[in-house]
Amino acid sequence: MIRHVVLYYLKDKSPESKQALANQFLSMKGKIDVLKDIETGVDFMGEDRSADVSLVCLFDSKEDLKIYADHPVHQPVKQYVKSVVEKSVSCDYEIQR
Repeated sequence: MIRHVVLYYLKDKSPESKQALANQFLSMKGKIDVLKDIETGVDFMGEDRSADVSLVCLFDSKEDLKIYADHPVHQPVKQYVKSVVEKSVSCDYEIQR
């Protein structure tokens, strides 16, 4: 299993802007076959080191992650992200238990 984790730092840090991004992520739920699970969250701590919004996705394989990256349902979400995000950091890894 592959986990895709991204933390986003928004240009506009208002609660409405943060929730709008989270809603964009959730709009993909159930629309991309290879996307086994998706969750998002809005930071409530507001610390200097805090990201504003998180995205965590689960895939069966690295190939499925690549399919998701290019999927037509994902494309408008990626464009929205580019318009509202100042910076992001990610980690894609094979789950170890």
